[in-house]
Amino acid sequence: MKKTPYLIALIPMIVLIGLIALNISIFEDTLNGPNQLALLFSGALAVIIGILYGSNWKDILKGISKSLKSVTPAIFILLLIGSLAGTWLISGIVPAMIYYGLQVLSPEIFLFAAAIITAIVSVSTGSSWTTIATIGVALLGIGRALLIEEGMTTGHEDLRIIGLIGGAIISGAYFGDKMSPLSDTTNLAPAMAGTDLFTHIRYMMYTTIPSFIITLVIFLIIGFNLRTVGEQDIDGLLNALSTSFNITPLLFLVPVFVILLIIKKIPAIPALLVGSILGGFFAIIFQPNIIMEVSESSSLNFQSSFTAVIKSMSTDVSIITNSDQINDLLSSSGISGMLNTIWLIICAMIFGGILEGTGILKRISEPIIKYATSTGSLVATTTGTCIFFNITASDQYISIVVPGRMFADTYKEKGLAPENLSRTLEDSGTVTSVLVPWNTCGATQSAVLGVATFAYLPYCFFNLISPIMTIAYAYLGIKIKKLTRK
Repeated sequence: MKKTPYLIALIPMIVLIGLIALNISIFEDTLNGPNQLALLFSGALAVIIGILYGSNWKDILKGISKSLKSVTPAIFILLLIGSLAGTWLISGIVPAMIYYGLQVLSPEIFLFAAAIITAIVSVSTGSSWTTIATIGVALLGIGRALLIEEGMTTGHEDLRIIGLIGGAIISGAYFGDKMSPLSDTTNLAPAMAGTDLFTHIRYMMYTTIPSFIITLVIFLIIGFNLRTVGEQDIDGLLNALSTSFNITPLLFLVPVFVILLIIKKIPAIPALLVGSILGGFFAIIFQPNIIMEVSESSSLNFQSSFTAVIKSMSTDVSIITNSDQINDLLSSSGISGMLNTIWLIICAMIFGGILEGTGILKRISEPIIKYATSTGSLVATTTGTCIFFNITASDQYISIVVPGRMFADTYKEKGLAPENLSRTLEDSGTVTSVLVPWNTCGATQSAVLGVATFAYLPYCFFNLISPIMTIAYAYLGIKIKKLTRK
């Protein structure tokens, strides 16, 4: 097998970036097909280059199969999140969260509080995905009701406001995901670097906590500088919710139970399935009027209940109240709303599998290590590599596993303790995955929240600050632990 020239190995990446940039300039919705095709076209080009330089078609297929296999759990989770969103809507769980949240939270502190709330839940569950799909969706609804800027008319939301809310939710969720011993990435990073879990978490605190504090300060400053509509509008929103739904604290039993399941280390897939099914039962018990409305039936019976629950799980459902603003919050697309995201993930993993199967991924990364001469440049190079794999391989786990394997020996050779590497993997690989529209994390959170990746990206302050913080610590020599020789 001939070695692919470096510039030629870069061609599929350059073409992909060019096609995505073209899509953004032409199409209003790039996730509805254009970006998926950009990934496939770029992958096809990578296949041609690989075969020209000696790659075997069977090896390429194996790379694709391996890549697709790695996202099977993510696809199951996405389908269940769509189902859960539907049943939690018609059961009144999400409306109840919005109802009570509107009474407790004020516009000035909302962004700050949203980041804190999602951080606490994510630390408890170890899952940014579950946190965003449950508490995050409810907080998005509350924020959209609270943070309506002066001069904005109904139905014309400020994209900046939606991006801010999404950024606060994601910042908190990914802080919690990083710091939780239950998180898969928090367990994966030390395993790749060669250290233990709790040493890794303690060492991460040095960069992660300052990054989150800066993030909270920024959200506080922004919150107190937003000019929002008056408090008198909230009463109308509360009335619209209470007249359409039976609002009761008992509805919180379902999300609390799901969180407890995950804390007890029940895997996300069965936990979300249980949450989705319980949402359906609670809809029948607490919201008979909604059941009849969704099923278009005049009575509550087995058929109407079954129809409404299945419809909410699988397809578009909208609840109409006497408030246009609330109506915008009370809609779900069920599993069908996740299909474009799943299509995007499949295409992204095909592209990543082709790059790995042809050896192009390895070829691109080879020269990178040569630039890592000092501690600062080594950490900066590791950070850049993690971000590069998030963009190219489109998977959070690959952005941790591959750089972890690449740099483990280099850190040892430089006399650096492995927790330096594990911290860098999380500070750059874990948190930046959600900022890439075609990455599994970026595609998922965009679909779950209904907020475009590029809309929330500028406001994910924690995710943007974390890589900078870890590089700054390395260049300044702050908390850089040396390897202890035995």
